[in-house]
Amino acid sequence: MTNPLYDALFAPHEGKSTPFLHLADGQTLSHGAFLASVNRTANALVALGVTPGDRVAVHVTKSPQALALYAACVKSGAVFLPLNTAYTPRELDYFVGDSGAKVFVCDPAEEAAVQDIAAATGAVLTTLGADGQGSLSLLAATQEAEFEAQPRDRDDLVALLYTSGTTGRSKGAMLTHENLLSNAAALVDTWGFTADDVLLHALPIFHSHGLFVATNVMLLAGGAMIFLPKFDVETVLAQLPRASTMMGVPTFYTRLLEEERFSSDLTAHMRLCISGSAPLLAETHKLFEARTGHRILERYGMTETSMNTSNPYDAERRAGTVGFPLPGVEVKVCDAETGAEMPTGEIGVLWVRGPNVFKGYWQMPEKTREELRADGFFITGDLSLVDERGYVHIVGRGKDLIISGGYNIYPKEIEMFLDALPGVKESAVIGAPHPDFGESVVAVLVAEDGAHIDPATIAAQTKADLAGFKRPRHIEVLPELPRNTMGKVQKNQIREQFADVFV
Repeated sequence: MTNPLYDALFAPHEGKSTPFLHLADGQTLSHGAFLASVNRTANALVALGVTPGDRVAVHVTKSPQALALYAACVKSGAVFLPLNTAYTPRELDYFVGDSGAKVFVCDPAEEAAVQDIAAATGAVLTTLGADGQGSLSLLAATQEAEFEAQPRDRDDLVALLYTSGTTGRSKGAMLTHENLLSNAAALVDTWGFTADDVLLHALPIFHSHGLFVATNVMLLAGGAMIFLPKFDVETVLAQLPRASTMMGVPTFYTRLLEEERFSSDLTAHMRLCISGSAPLLAETHKLFEARTGHRILERYGMTETSMNTSNPYDAERRAGTVGFPLPGVEVKVCDAETGAEMPTGEIGVLWVRGPNVFKGYWQMPEKTREELRADGFFITGDLSLVDERGYVHIVGRGKDLIISGGYNIYPKEIEMFLDALPGVKESAVIGAPHPDFGESVVAVLVAEDGAHIDPATIAAQTKADLAGFKRPRHIEVLPELPRNTMGKVQKNQIREQFADVFV
C-alpha cells in the first residue's frame, strides 16, 4: 500500500535542489531541504506517540516549519487538524476535545493558557513559534532526516477541518487522500499550473484556501511559492515582480487597488490572479481589469469539498459567477423542500458530487446523513442558479451564513455566546455590508427586565472569548427584536435597519 497524497505531492521532490519557498527575508528553501525538515518532524511526531489515524491539532502562526508539520502528518499517516490562529482558549477547548487529538501544537506564548485544555483532553502539548522555534522544533532537531512514508489508502482520513455549525456546535469535515489529491489535480489542469510558476502566497495555512488549494497545487505542479507570513500591501507590492500567479481573497485585491503603485507595469508579467473564499464585487472586477489589463479568475469552494467550480482560464471569466464545475465534479440546483432539480435559470440549493466531496462529519452521523446523500451528492446550503451558458451563480447563502474577510461565520454560535451573558435576554446577529471585509458582524441585544446592557462591556467579553473575525463590530441594544406573527425573529428587517452601519 502506498501513501497517495505524499507520493503525489511530496515524494517527487525528495533530494531536489529546486526552489520551493522564497521567504520574506530573502532566503530560499529548496524542495529537498524542506523535505528533510519534514522527515525530522515526522520522526518527532512518532516520538510523541503519534500513530497513523491519530489527530494532530495545530494552532500556530504561518511559517515554513508549520507547513513542514502538515507534510509530516501526511507522511506519518496522522490526521492534520489546522485551527484558526484567532481562536481563543475557550474555542480551542472544544476542537481539541471533540477531535480526540493525540498531540496539540500551539505557539510558545500561549502554552500556559492552554495547558489545562491539553491536560483535560489527554493531548500531548508541544510548541512551535512563528520563528520556527519551540519544543517541537527542538525535538525535531534531534531526529533523523530519513522517514519512511506510512502506508495509507485513498479513502483514509488525512485532514479534519472544523466548520461553524448552525446549531452553534462546529462540525469536523473529514477529508481523505482522494479528496485532496483529486482536487489538486483538477485545479492544476484547469488553471494551467506548471513547474515554471511562482505563486505569491499571502494566505493563512489554517484554512483550506491557503493550504489545500494554494500549497497542494504548487506541490503537484512542482513550482515555487513566495511564502509570506501574511498579507501586507508593501511586501506584496515588492514581491509581485517575482510572481507569475497570485491567489487571494477579495480584500487583497481591493487593498492593492487603493495603491497608485499597483499598475499594469507591475503586473504585466503575471499570467493569473485568482480570488475566492468570499464573493468578489463586480466593481472590483472592473477596476482591476482597467488598472492591470488582467481579469480576476473567481472560483467557488467549501471546507467540505475544497474547490467545486471555476471560471475558465482561457475563455470568458464572467463577473458575478463562479464559472463551471471542475473536471470530475457534478453540480445541480435543487428545490430546497422536495430535492427536485430546478430548470435552467431558476434559483435553488446547490448540490455537489465528485471525488472532492468529504467523507462526512466527525462523530456526527445524523448531520452527515442530512447533508451528504446516499448517491454522493452534498447539499451545500448555498442558493444558486445555472444560467443558459452553464455558468454557476451563487445568489445567496442558506443558514444565515456571514462571510467576513473570507471566513465563514454562523450567527447562531455568536448568539448562543451573547445570550449566556449576564443581563442579556436574547440576541440576533446579522452580517452588514463592509467596505473592506465584504460583510462584518452586527449584534442586536435585548436586556432582561430591570437589567442594563453596556455595549462596551459586551465588546470586552467577546474580545476575551471569541476569535477576532467573529466579534461584533457594532453592538446595538433594542427594546425588542422584530418578529412575525409566528414569533420568528425577522432578520431581514434588522439587516435593512443596519445596512449602512459600516458605510
